[in-house]
Amino acid sequence: MIRAAASLVFLLTGMLCAQPAPAPLFEVAAIKSTPPDQWNGSSGGNAGKGKYTMHNRTLKTYIMRAYFVGPNQIVGGPPWLDSDRFDINAKAEQPIDDDEVLMAMLRTLLAERCKLAIHHASKPIEAYVLEVVKSGPKLEKAVDLPSATTNSGHGSIDARVITMKRFAEVLSRQMDLPVVDQTGLEGEFNLKLKWSRESDQPVKHGQLPAMDSGPSVFTAIQQLGLRLQARKTPVDVLVIDHVEMPSEN
Repeated sequence: MIRAAASLVFLLTGMLCAQPAPAPLFEVAAIKSTPPDQWNGSSGGNAGKGKYTMHNRTLKTYIMRAYFVGPNQIVGGPPWLDSDRFDINAKAEQPIDDDEVLMAMLRTLLAERCKLAIHHASKPIEAYVLEVVKSGPKLEKAVDLPSATTNSGHGSIDARVITMKRFAEVLSRQMDLPVVDQTGLEGEFNLKLKWSRESDQPVKHGQLPAMDSGPSVFTAIQQLGLRLQARKTPVDVLVIDHVEMPSEN
């Protein structure tokens, strides 16, 4: 009898231990519609120190950031996903600087306030494959750094303690095609990449390229001993099963 009771306690303890960890949450968060007369204005914000503040962004952009995907990796969803704009002002209980944790909190917020439901699928599409050049990588290994930090936007990425897979995901947000890591490089790195978004655009007939526009991303990334090659390859895509207009409460 005692042995049976002990076995039951052990079983129940194991079941409790096997319970999934609760989803990370912002302590306070507000989502508000950006007034339509501001949609053509500036957009942006800050993420870090446990805070996530963004203004005048589409819900599709928030989904891209939360799941580390590019625009071509989102399938489905209503038309307003690309048109209507929203402001998010959220704060974690602790001053967290880990981008992974903040984006997990954003995913929880989108699931709660927008009833976002998704599933992943693999689809062969045109993409940029991230590879190492023949001469080898020129990357700084991340050593003894406390946490990962990534700042990116309009032709720049400044990352600390980042894997190549995550680097490809961050780069995807600023490219016209998804970026897939095929470098085979393990571990974490510190890196900076800066390029001209204008240089990535094709020059129209009769138009001269800007002389001071700076290097394209394809040129700039070679300084890291990497290259981008466009070809069709299986890519992880995010399929939207359900989404609703955000609840502000």
